[in-house]
Amino acid sequence: MIITETSVRDAYRIVPEPIPDSRGRLYESLRHESLREATGHAVDIRQVNHTVTRRNAMRGIHATTLPPGQGKIVTCVRGAALTMVVDLRVGSPTFGHHEAVEQDAEAGVALYLPDGLGLGYVARTDDTCVSYLCTREYVPGTIIDVDALDPELGLPWDLAEPPIRSDRDAAAPSLAEIAASGALPGYEECLRSYPVG
Repeated sequence: MIITETSVRDAYRIVPEPIPDSRGRLYESLRHESLREATGHAVDIRQVNHTVTRRNAMRGIHATTLPPGQGKIVTCVRGAALTMVVDLRVGSPTFGHHEAVEQDAEAGVALYLPDGLGLGYVARTDDTCVSYLCTREYVPGTIIDVDALDPELGLPWDLAEPPIRSDRDAAAPSLAEIAASGALPGYEECLRSYPVG
């Protein structure tokens, strides 16, 4: 696999190298030691989630408060999604910056996001399934929501029609509003939370 840092500091793209044969193909989607060498983080998976989403439905932007935090490795395992990573760490050199990543089951591209980075996506196809490998178990009441359509963020969703969103996501505050509330984690606080191995 090829692991490279994105334009959002500490967010990494993981591109598998498929091995084809007469039956199909195999690829490694995660290798602990390779990820540790590339990121400096010893990722320990504590929970696995899957979402199934219809075409043009949007999820996010979501992150988790510190504590407890929740890093993620996110892969589209069926269908296709346009995924956004947004730096929500106050004081980060890339605060408010984003990276747009096309993810689909064919390519198997994954994203590693440690604490403090927000995630959202819009499904490109019906029945899109996204897999989340999470570094901590979910704790109710710890989700940070940011409006994925915040004009100040200017995320390049490339939408042909208004997206389908949950009531919660549609009512989410802008990045400026959530930052002013004091709910976002600090950059240094996040760095101290990253699992070093």
